[in-house]
This record gives sequence, C-alpha cells and structure tokens, in this order.
Amino acid sequence: MKLNWKLKAGVAAVIIAGCAFGGWQYYTAQQAAKQAAAVETTPVLRMDIKSTVSATGTISPVDSVEVSSKITARLKTVDVKENDEVKAGQVVATLDAKDYAAKRDQAQYKVTNTQAEYERVRYLYSIGADTEKQLEDAKMNYDTAVSELSQAESDADETSILAPMDGTVVGEPKTVGTMAVATSDNPTVIMRIADLSTKKIMAKVDETDIGSVKVGQTATFTVDSYSDKTFTARVTKISQTDTANTWDTSSSSSSSSSSASSSAAVIYYYVTLEVDDPENLLLPAMTARVEIVTADKPDALVVPISTLKTDTNGSYVIVKNPDGSQENRYVTVGIYSDDYVEILDGLSEGEDIVSTYTAKKSSSSSKSSSHGGGPGGPGGPM
Repeated sequence: MKLNWKLKAGVAAVIIAGCAFGGWQYYTAQQAAKQAAAVETTPVLRMDIKSTVSATGTISPVDSVEVSSKITARLKTVDVKENDEVKAGQVVATLDAKDYAAKRDQAQYKVTNTQAEYERVRYLYSIGADTEKQLEDAKMNYDTAVSELSQAESDADETSILAPMDGTVVGEPKTVGTMAVATSDNPTVIMRIADLSTKKIMAKVDETDIGSVKVGQTATFTVDSYSDKTFTARVTKISQTDTANTWDTSSSSSSSSSSASSSAAVIYYYVTLEVDDPENLLLPAMTARVEIVTADKPDALVVPISTLKTDTNGSYVIVKNPDGSQENRYVTVGIYSDDYVEILDGLSEGEDIVSTYTAKKSSSSSKSSSHGGGPGGPGGPM
C-alpha cells in the first residue's frame, strides 16, 4: 500500500510537470506569435523621386540702376513718380540751372576776350611789335578759356537728368528742392529705375549642399504673399566665394568677418536663380523659400528613409521573408528625397521591409552593437 502511494505521487508529479512544460511552450508560442504580428512592414515601391537642396533668398530685378547727378544742384523738377514706366533717354528730372548758366555765360565772355587778345598779339608779332613769348601766353590764355567754356557747357547740359535704361521707377523719387550732391563715394540717389520684366533670386546655400548645385538646374519656390502658389526658377550662377569672403585674410576687415563666420560655424554661398514670373506678381525684396532639384529619378526603386540602417559594413534594411523570418539585407543606395531613399541594388519590388525595430537579446545582436552598427545608424535605430 505504501509503495502504491509513492508510485501514484510520482505519476502525479510527472503529469504536473508535463502540463507546466506544455503550458510554458504554449505561452511562449503565443507571445512569439503576438510579437511577429506586431512587427510592421512596408513594401519596396517604385515611384518618381527627387533630391533637393533648400535655401532662402531675396527677389530682385536682374537689371536696375540708381539715378544720380553729375553736378551738385537743387532739384528744380521731378517729372516722374513711383511705378511710372520710363524709356532710356527720357528726362526724369531737372536741376536748378541758374548758377551753371551764369558760369557758362562768363566762360563765353572770357573766350571772346582772350580770342580778341590772341588775334591782336598775333598781328603785332607778325610785324615784329610783340615777342614770341607774348604770343605763346596769349594763345595759352585763349586755349584755357575755350576749355573752361567746354566744361561750363557740359555742366549746364547736366542739369537735365535722363533715364539711363527702360524700366519702372521703384520707390518714391526725391522731392523738388532736395540738394543733389555729386560725390564719388556717396552721391545723392534721386530715384531708382528697374526692369521688372526679369527677376532673380540671390539664395544662400549651405556649404554642405553647394557641391550638389549646378548651373542649369531647375527649382521651385514660394513667397509668403502667395502661399498657395509655387513659382519656378533656374540656376544661372554659383558664387566662387562664400558670402563673407572668410577665405580672404589679407585685410583686417576680412579677418574680422572671417572670425565672426568661424564663430557662427556656418558658411554660405550665393546662388543666383533666374525667375519665371509671367504674371508679374513678385516684388523686389520678397523672401523666397527655394527648393533646387539636384537629382530626379523617375520610376525608382525606393524604401522609406526611416527603414534604412547602417553599420561598419554599409547600409542595410531588415527584410521580412514569406516564412516570417527576418534578415539584414545590405543595399546600395542612390539619391535621397525628404522621405524616401533610392535603392540601386539589393532589393526587389514588393519585398516587405520591417519598419519597426525591436532590440534582440542575443549574442549576435550584442556583437553588432559593439561594433557601432546597430540598426538605424551607428549605435541605434534611425
């Protein structure tokens, strides 16, 4: 009887252990199934993809000029106003000519007198009554008077201010009575004239992106005034020096600007874009937010950038096979857009890519991480 009881107890223990093991196996399988079901995937797609460089710039006319005076005088008339269309050679303003007319009359009087004196001395010299020196002096006085008259006449003619080009008066011109000062370093700007039929953008591009920008590339841009409208442009020029000329250490001003730029740690280059504005909507000084298309691939094989990982061996994605298993697949990448990256080699259209990442507690995972190549870039997921 005692032996029978022990046998029954042993059998019961074995049954209990078997049930526990079976229950654990079932739980593990269920958890694995739930984990597998929780993995999100995205298919490898084909789509048109563009790589762009973002920049901000200012809209300005391609051709513009500041109209100043060659002489110093007060404005007598201003014959145009803001937004007026003008033609090259048109009189747009006049200066008070009284002083210059008086100087011209005086110069003419001097020419008349010195010419008469020169003719008299030349006659006397011809009969031996005057010396050669007297003749030379009289000739020099006459030539000087003629030169002064020419300058006085030129100054008098400059009292009419002419438009140097076809265009539009932008901004308010100076008012009548303003003293127009003619200096080489800071002349009075009477008005500004610009050809508003052609416009450009001076955009500042970061040094990390400037290598991708080429003359002839197309671009799109927006301005705050027309937030629902997209304009087009084309790259026409790329500056060969940065906006602050930080490379030029030959002068103190350059050195100080270089130090300021270095402290900011950002270098920009000017890129000029020719603007398409057939409706003439854009105004000078508007801020343009530009997207320069540096590469364009139609029907490219792509995956979301968020699924791309890197390690010491290169770029890879996690592929979910039809049987539910996963593998790291190394790929060759092409151009990037904001959300997608082009795949040149390593994947086929329709394959499922794991778009979620769960760290694996395995030796292989630890080894990969120790080399700085965990999923999503060095050391972790993207």
